[in-house]
Amino acid sequence: MAPSFAFQINYKFMTLKDQITNDLTAAMKAGEKIKTETLRSIRAGILEFEKSGSDRAMTPEDEMKILLTASKKRKEAIEMFENNNRQELADKEKAELEVISAYLPKQMSREEIEKRAAEVIAEVGAAGPGDINKVIPVLMKEMKGKADGKLVQEIVKAKLAGV
Repeated sequence: MAPSFAFQINYKFMTLKDQITNDLTAAMKAGEKIKTETLRSIRAGILEFEKSGSDRAMTPEDEMKILLTASKKRKEAIEMFENNNRQELADKEKAELEVISAYLPKQMSREEIEKRAAEVIAEVGAAGPGDINKVIPVLMKEMKGKADGKLVQEIVKAKLAGV
């Protein structure tokens, strides 16, 4: 008897909401507490957008914004907990950040950011620290979701200080 093949889900064509719902169900069945809590918070962000009355379908940019917001909240919480010697809470936030990161695009390395920053500085003709507002918007538009904003800003400031 030939084996029957179950319907396979292709994540490339799924919305973030569908993917989160499927992964949430799997995490609940597997008893993964941190993953379940994190996915529920992402799903809450998606539902909040849907009920916001914007009268439009969620775009990939909207999905990215929800994920980046969740990621940023975790990073800020990690920093706060570590500064207050609350390592157990920082570790929980790190685990949640790891779950969220799985849904974000691959992050750029520091070297890749530095290289692109140097190119943009040359393109816009930035001549010093006063030109940071010419460089940052261009970089962040193309690196949104692929690089941490604080890191990009730190690299640009360092490069413009040395120009």
